[in-house]
Amino acid sequence: METNVFEFQNKLQVLYLWFLQVHISLVGQDKMRISWITHNTPSPATVKYGTSPGVFSNSANGTVSSYRYLLYKSGDIHDVVIGPLKPNTVYYYICGGPDTAHELSFKNPPAQLPIKFAVTGDLGQTGWTDSTLQHVAKSNYDVLLLPGDLSYADVYQNLWDSFGRLVEPLASQRPWMVTQGNHEVEKLPIVHREPFTAYNARWRMPYEESGSGSNLYYSFDVAGVHVVMLGSYTDFDENSDQYKWFEADLKKVDRVRTPWIVVLIHAPWYNSNTAHQGESESVDMKAAMEGLLYQARVDVVFAGHVHAYERFTRVFNDKADNCAPVHITIGDGGNREGLASKYIDPKPEISLFREASFGHGELEVVNVTHARWTWHRNDDDNAVESDSIWLTNLSSTPACKV
Repeated sequence: METNVFEFQNKLQVLYLWFLQVHISLVGQDKMRISWITHNTPSPATVKYGTSPGVFSNSANGTVSSYRYLLYKSGDIHDVVIGPLKPNTVYYYICGGPDTAHELSFKNPPAQLPIKFAVTGDLGQTGWTDSTLQHVAKSNYDVLLLPGDLSYADVYQNLWDSFGRLVEPLASQRPWMVTQGNHEVEKLPIVHREPFTAYNARWRMPYEESGSGSNLYYSFDVAGVHVVMLGSYTDFDENSDQYKWFEADLKKVDRVRTPWIVVLIHAPWYNSNTAHQGESESVDMKAAMEGLLYQARVDVVFAGHVHAYERFTRVFNDKADNCAPVHITIGDGGNREGLASKYIDPKPEISLFREASFGHGELEVVNVTHARWTWHRNDDDNAVESDSIWLTNLSSTPACKV
């Protein structure tokens, strides 16, 4: 994970010009989805893999699809699920046929705690994105969580391709679990009415496995953590499919098997930055769903959208509450729109730390009862640990038992 991301990317362009944008994502407890795109050359949806370099004792087949957006036609999007896999094990793999085969590797996450998540939102494709990815590469994470706004393509579909190439050196080595943001909607009046066309085609997540009917919201278990990805830009009121699914999903959580619950949204429910105040995706979604999180004793909520960092205390209904989630805004990955540098003054008491700097966060769930959160800003191109806190799991807190 110490690889220079962009130097590595440039070398790979020569090795497999048509075989690009590899990224992986978790599917259930012991499987991995391998996704990649080919342009102008046919390639079977086949992945060969094994636990030793150059020795591929297993093989799996998948599907090939594509999409159109106005005059743009995507390359062939390959999607293959491999497994069962051993936990905490490095696998070596090749995608497609022998003419395009180039060996890659990934490490499957551990089955039990501890586990480390890298968290970054609103990533984009800028110089600050480069810096963020360089720092993430050095963090030795197991899974990356991204609460929306990936490529900032904003209808220019070739930017989805360049984003896929940009993140491939990391996204092909560790699972990237994402949810959508406003920049993934890409809906145009009259000419393209279907939202999330590119996002759903390119970044398929394991929604079926969690009983969801939409790629825009889903959940998964990894080690001792139940992670829920919610959709800020699809229906979320009490009569919506998402609300009903979320309510049922939380009721299924076994806090003995997965003592930690982490939720990701795009538009933050708590925000003392002047940017994005009063938006429906924040205000109305909070009003509809906050009670579900509180009743389930969710531990942490990560959000993006606001291009800055902010950490709140445990909060429910706008007041500090020791049995409520910690809300953290991490929309500072490196987007092209710049930082949201203006905050409401005076700082609300529930806001404990806020700073308009680019960076990323790391959530290391150490054991059943404790996790450590750190935020690292990209200051002078060095990863600086600027904020940190130890978290105690709510399911093990006697006063918060439900």
